[in-house]
Amino acid sequence: MARVLVVEDDPTMGALVQRGLSEEGHSVTLVDNGVDALIAFANEPLDVAVVDVMLPQMSGFEVCRRIRESGGMLPIIVITARDAVEDRIFGLDAGADDYLTKPFHFGELSARIRAQLRRQTGSPQPVVQVGELRLDALAVRATVRGAPFALSVKEFTLLRDLATHLGLIRSRAEILEEVWGSAEHFEATIVDQYISYLRRKLEGADAGLRITTIRGAGYRLDPIDDVAGATS
Repeated sequence: MARVLVVEDDPTMGALVQRGLSEEGHSVTLVDNGVDALIAFANEPLDVAVVDVMLPQMSGFEVCRRIRESGGMLPIIVITARDAVEDRIFGLDAGADDYLTKPFHFGELSARIRAQLRRQTGSPQPVVQVGELRLDALAVRATVRGAPFALSVKEFTLLRDLATHLGLIRSRAEILEEVWGSAEHFEATIVDQYISYLRRKLEGADAGLRITTIRGAGYRLDPIDDVAGATS
């Protein structure tokens, strides 16, 4: 059983999701606006949140952003009628962990919740050190030579995935599954976009690391000394 926060202003949709999750044995807190969602987040022990984008008072994206700014690592599944790649990128940048478009089948929502819960109950190595780069998963904090290295939540998760597979090729599908929770519902181009972000940041921080493109296969994180002459 999980403790699920559902944020949905449509009373019919909210009731359907609440009933379905309750029948599966979950404890459900249902609110209909962003302000109450933040209050619930601050005051209740929660395992996962399902947040509609179109909400009164503040959008679901803003709810995600504020939760992440407070340091919260609550898994968040965003629900929206918007299906453009740009909207997905915006939502993920705001801190969403998964993205489900309307209309959707309840079974798919349930499966996505289970996937998020499985990821939460895993026990990954809490600290990854690669050269001068240090990634602390518990604090969601990155440093280079002890200085803060600013990353969004998704950038942190992506870089950590590459760092834990240092020198190994990670396909776009593997990255989508690990970082976004699904290789079926996100365009591979979103991986390319975030790789571009990370490359600029690694270069700017003089981290001594480089993300190498392996054409037709994926990406690999290498110490710069090991990739002389490589093509990216």
